[in-house]
Amino acid sequence: MSFRGRFAPSPTGRIHLGNARSALLGWLQARAAGGRFLLRIEDLDRARCRPAFLEDLYRDLTWLGLDWDEPPLVQSERGDLYRDALERLERLGRVYPCFCTRAEIARAASAPHGLGDEGPRYPGTCALLPREVREERARTRPPAMRFQPLPGAWCFEDGLHGPVCQDVATLVGDFVVRRNDGVASYQLAVVVDDVASGITDVLRGDDLLGSTPRQLQLYQALGAPPPRFWHVPLVLGEDGKRLAKREGAFAVAELRERGLPVERVLGVLAAWSGLGDGSPVTLAELVRRFEPGALPRAPVVAREALLREALGWEPAPRG
Repeated sequence: MSFRGRFAPSPTGRIHLGNARSALLGWLQARAAGGRFLLRIEDLDRARCRPAFLEDLYRDLTWLGLDWDEPPLVQSERGDLYRDALERLERLGRVYPCFCTRAEIARAASAPHGLGDEGPRYPGTCALLPREVREERARTRPPAMRFQPLPGAWCFEDGLHGPVCQDVATLVGDFVVRRNDGVASYQLAVVVDDVASGITDVLRGDDLLGSTPRQLQLYQALGAPPPRFWHVPLVLGEDGKRLAKREGAFAVAELRERGLPVERVLGVLAAWSGLGDGSPVTLAELVRRFEPGALPRAPVVAREALLREALGWEPAPRG
């Protein structure tokens, strides 16, 4: 299969230069491989997603020159596909309804802390509930649906981190694939969408490295081959924390609206990616330079003073 990559942002705020770097690297990987680059809008968190942020996203990517080869795929329009996948997992006996609240899970004596995105390890409270008990509880509380991972270490070869192994059953436990509001979880939706889109390579931030073994179990259960993975260390602020979607020096829309030359912005992103020295650069030149093995293995710190110098720009006052 020919190369197919993607960028999958959530329109919950204006994208910052860290998001733009991930988009750029995915685009460069696809173009350098002579493949296709897809855009997916992950808008299942309807409470936080805003149409204005989505419009800014399209404008920002277009301004950067990061085009996509097929119409954007929008997750909020794909509920039927997620329900079909969940029904397949139900027929396989791999999922069950869970009526526990977060507080109940946290209070469980056998619930040590698991991965940060999942909270405490789920102790399997609802796994063996009799049918009549499930039916009774469903009258007062809609259940989430949890997937039962297979035991033992699940390993894969990451393009940047090398061999990665995780015992999902021990570390995470049974994890949510449908929330109790009926919406598919991130873990299920991303797998269903990547399979449907024929994605061969996933380049994303390494904050999602710990999610990959869960997703591999879902690929296996759904009978689909997984893509290759490339988890890139994040861009951090000077406080050592990951950049957030906020107004200010790192918001791409503000740089665009102020009329800064896009080549300067690309130069900064290239320097953060081991592809340049910070001087202005074009996309065509970056495609020629791109080599996945040259990508950094450690987080990059976005120092605002150096950023202003490289861009030749003074940010607007805040507050």
